[in-house]
Amino acid sequence: MKRALLHVSVVYLACIAVACTSLFDSVHVDVDYSHYAERRVEHLPSWLAMPCNSLINLAYILMGIYWLFIFRSNGQKSSTETADSRYVREVFSIMAILYAPIQWARLATLQRPLAVLDQWFTLPIFAWVPVWSHFIASGGGSHGHVWSCGYPLQVELFSILSYSLALLHENGFEVALGCHVAFTLFQAVRVQLAHGDARSQRYMLLAVLSCVGFVVLKLLDHWLAQFAPFQRVTGHFWSKVCDVFQWHYSFRFLTSLTERRTHAD
Repeated sequence: MKRALLHVSVVYLACIAVACTSLFDSVHVDVDYSHYAERRVEHLPSWLAMPCNSLINLAYILMGIYWLFIFRSNGQKSSTETADSRYVREVFSIMAILYAPIQWARLATLQRPLAVLDQWFTLPIFAWVPVWSHFIASGGGSHGHVWSCGYPLQVELFSILSYSLALLHENGFEVALGCHVAFTLFQAVRVQLAHGDARSQRYMLLAVLSCVGFVVLKLLDHWLAQFAPFQRVTGHFWSKVCDVFQWHYSFRFLTSLTERRTHAD
């Protein structure tokens, strides 16, 4: 776990250091509450100014803790893990745990660096699914298998640098994110066709549906707010719920394939 924590911490701290400079001052980010359909509750502290969109971040943390510790403590599961397969799972788990405070702090402070980081961190998070898929396709999970760190380093570096598109165009981040989603889906389908079964296919489809829900509900946040059910518990909140499920089913999909590779070899 120390190796995984070091991996994520180095990436996150590097991004934080850059985001706190003036480099991204021209990037289009939303730094006011009008971006969200949920109405601010004035008498609550800033960290609960929008209760639903703030507290949903606890779900990210709990989900990350589950996949980091509780899943690991299950003897049947952990006994099949190699050091490398445990590492790729732990990196993804720690990403979830550390991403939630950034989202929460953004809502509480509305500071530009946090808004930039909220966008930026999304890219290496999405990029880890292709990394894990490549790990499975290349024999990951097999005892005695040696996994090269070259591919994950290349993907993560390219992912981080792709945020520079936000400097070139107002919708540069959306373009970068769209490319990440497409690449993630391509790699997931490819590894499923090569090594999956009905169970992993079900998890993949649930992850994709959750991703669609995440995107659609977030885009329709203000439009949905004209309807009573979405005026307090808004579309943006439900998009975050979908995001948590997207993450969870991605774990299910990737761990099930990793287990199949272990047993196959």
